[in-house]
Amino acid sequence: MVRLTNRLSAAVLVGLLVSGVLAGCAGEGKSPPDQNAPVAFSDMPANPSSEEVTEAPSPSVSAVESMGAAPSRRASPSPTVKPKKKPTRTAPKPLAVAKPPTETLVPPAPPKPVPSSCKPTYRGTQAAQAEAKAALTDAAARSYWPVSAPDIKIPLGLLKATAWQESGWQSNIYACDGGVGLLQVMPNTATWMNQRFEQSYQIDDYRDNAFLGATYLAWATKYIGDMYFGSDFRLDPALCGAELNSCLLNAVIAAYNAGHGAVAQEGQPLAIPNPSYVRNVRALMTECVCLGY
Repeated sequence: MVRLTNRLSAAVLVGLLVSGVLAGCAGEGKSPPDQNAPVAFSDMPANPSSEEVTEAPSPSVSAVESMGAAPSRRASPSPTVKPKKKPTRTAPKPLAVAKPPTETLVPPAPPKPVPSSCKPTYRGTQAAQAEAKAALTDAAARSYWPVSAPDIKIPLGLLKATAWQESGWQSNIYACDGGVGLLQVMPNTATWMNQRFEQSYQIDDYRDNAFLGATYLAWATKYIGDMYFGSDFRLDPALCGAELNSCLLNAVIAAYNAGHGAVAQEGQPLAIPNPSYVRNVRALMTECVCLGY
């Protein structure tokens, strides 16, 4: 027993010396181990045999999820949203044969052409461009058929273009054929319009002149729209085709210059007797310098 004890003590002493030397070589710069800590044989790991080596456990599902799982490479594609088709506005074609007019009282026919050598005259003070613009804007905002056809509106661009074609926005001009002011309104036409719509517009006042011109455009819209377009009163350039007689807008422009009787006749197809005038006004609706005033 004594010899065995001595041998065990010697073995422990040798082990401590060897471990101290190894720790000093491998752990340079680290704090030395506690020399007073007891060494227990049970704390020393045993060398596992090659047959007992096992693989490291795979991470749990919750651990993967907490780190964020990689997206699937076969993710289902998001459904494609088809763009909605814009509703198309169908343009009503004019009737081949006009219906009887709903308006039986019609304005007087336009005067006969005058020699081109005749020069217009000027009376009074001409309204400024800003004043003419304000008068035309107010006239375009008016509702001329509030009861029987409240949807009739005179586009401001149409009124501006017509005034420029007629007078160049000169409010005090008097033409040789009798036309007066911004919209070159005829005196007989002004009298008839005042009676028909129970107004008292003065032809030589540029603001009233704008209302008289817009009133005639509104009347022609109602008259021709009822006869040829089934009371569809849209004055929209987008509804016009290649033919000048394809839309209400062109017919109303033609009637302002040539008179309603030259455009619309009961039992007859819609006519455009003045194509150059219509094309000029249509062009001015988008290109007129007056649009920038």
